[in-house]
Amino acid sequence: MSLKALRTLVAIAQYGSFARAAEAVCLTQSAVSLHVRSLEEDFKVSLFDRSRRIPVLTEAGHRAVEQARDILAQYDGIAAELGESGELAGRLRIGAIQTALAGVLPAALAALRHAHPRLRVLVNSGMSAELAIRIDAGELDAAVTTEPVKPYPTGLVSTPLYQEGFWIVAPPALASLDARQLLQDRPFIRFDRRAWAGRTIDRELRRQRLRVQTDMELDSQDAIIQMVASGLGVAVIPLSEREKNRLDNLVCIPFGEPQQQRRVVLLEREDRPAARLAAALAEAIRKQSGDDAIHEK
Repeated sequence: MSLKALRTLVAIAQYGSFARAAEAVCLTQSAVSLHVRSLEEDFKVSLFDRSRRIPVLTEAGHRAVEQARDILAQYDGIAAELGESGELAGRLRIGAIQTALAGVLPAALAALRHAHPRLRVLVNSGMSAELAIRIDAGELDAAVTTEPVKPYPTGLVSTPLYQEGFWIVAPPALASLDARQLLQDRPFIRFDRRAWAGRTIDRELRRQRLRVQTDMELDSQDAIIQMVASGLGVAVIPLSEREKNRLDNLVCIPFGEPQQQRRVVLLEREDRPAARLAAALAEAIRKQSGDDAIHEK
């Protein structure tokens, strides 16, 4: 049994097919099949039901995936702890919401790679709720998510990173209108209500008894900003002060009474299998967040 084979097995479970797993772990599909055969010979069980067009995990296969995730997390934790002279090494699997990917995360990852070249960070995008489920399942070590409007799954903990305010954004031609006029009288580009940010916006609109004319509902903040800049409507989005200052071509008005805020956090399992690596990532993100950073007391 090899760690590479275990990583391959976990990738198949995560991506749903041998072909997609092969792309994810940078192997040929035949090499993926060999890894699976090797594990089946070692364990003396069938891990996949091959009677179907796309092989699916057997009951034994599901149990093997759970154990493999635990083994790999422990191995990666050992690699992280044994880094010499304060240098971090090993692998950190993280998820991130779109706003973090388009905001502070790229610069934070670049700084982390420069400081710790032996540390490999694997990044997946997703919505906060989806990422929380993947951490709970052991598919991710940590994720940069928003603080949720609903409780986390049992066994997850969060570390605050930085804060964002919610802002009404509108084309400059509408600068003379107040917040209520912008939201009620102009086409509204809605932040996806499946996202925690979208639910926060929706809740405040209801509280203020504001009826908006929804023309679009998008899950990409960059796309929303482009639509607004093109004069297609107004929107409400979360922005850090640094991000807001970059939107000098748009009108930005605080949303909510008082202004709605959200905290972006680093979400992990309570047992924190990659605690040292995740802590380094959190610190790198805070450094890139400037005055918006939330420092632990």
